[in-house]
Amino acid sequence: MEQFFLLVFLALGGSAVAGSVRIINQGNEALVERVGSYNKKLEPGLNFVLPFLDKIVYQQTIREKVLDIPPQKCITRDNVSIEVDAVVYWRIVDMEKAWYKVENLQLAMTNLVLTQIRSEMGQLELDETFTARTQINELLLRDLDIATDPWGVKVTRVELRDLIPSKAVQESMEMQMSAERRRRAAILNSEGEREAAVNSARGKAEAQILDAEARQKSVILNAEAEQKAIVLKAQAERQQQVLKAQAIAESAEIIAQKINTNPNASKALEVLFALGYLDMGATIGKSDSSKVMFMDPRTIPATFEGIRSIVSDTKVDSSSWLGREMPEVNGQ
Repeated sequence: MEQFFLLVFLALGGSAVAGSVRIINQGNEALVERVGSYNKKLEPGLNFVLPFLDKIVYQQTIREKVLDIPPQKCITRDNVSIEVDAVVYWRIVDMEKAWYKVENLQLAMTNLVLTQIRSEMGQLELDETFTARTQINELLLRDLDIATDPWGVKVTRVELRDLIPSKAVQESMEMQMSAERRRRAAILNSEGEREAAVNSARGKAEAQILDAEARQKSVILNAEAEQKAIVLKAQAERQQQVLKAQAIAESAEIIAQKINTNPNASKALEVLFALGYLDMGATIGKSDSSKVMFMDPRTIPATFEGIRSIVSDTKVDSSSWLGREMPEVNGQ
């Protein structure tokens, strides 16, 4: 009989020792009540409790969790029905508040998020709900974080997933977008035509300006070329006249010397003058404004006699002139 009581005692003692040891995994925490009242919080690792007196009433992870918000219908400020769903990222920061301040924490958060979404959507028009999604997320995050703080919960992120208007609204939006696209296409088409017309007019104006400048430069270049040609022609004629005058002067000097040195040179001079007189008549006959010149052959000897007298006078004058220049020749 004593052995039976010993075995019962050992069994109860072993179960009590085993029941006093609690192992909490990393990332979790647990709340312990002793005789119905809160006693302590168990941290990750090995923990000891009093058997039959302490009881773990709540054990939950303190890691971040995702709360999936089901779709719900909302009414915007312009009375448009829209269906919205979202996801909320949250974690428990105070395990004691999460258990004792609210019953069914996850259900409470779901209802709170639905209420906040309806409230925020009711302050916006339909178009703003599509363009201001980031601002809506920030507002929801701020409001939910403040509302869940007494529950020992930290809301880290809120994201709206789908914003689905009613079918009638979708058809109206598609018609509006189609009309808007046609309007933009018409505007772009008119702007393109306007730019094309402006570019064409600008191109014509620039072409006319370039053509006028080219003609102006051509006229200037032609005038400069003509001016240079005139100058060069005048310089050539002057040079020709200078050379001709120099040639005449040199030939006159040579003739004068020959007349003084050779007594028969005067007869040759008469012949030269007569040939020059005949050449003058031929030249007059070849000119564009030529006239008919009648010459009596019988007057030619008389003409030669006149030329001879002129040459004789010229000889005397040249002799006297050369006499002053060359006295030794006169002595001969």
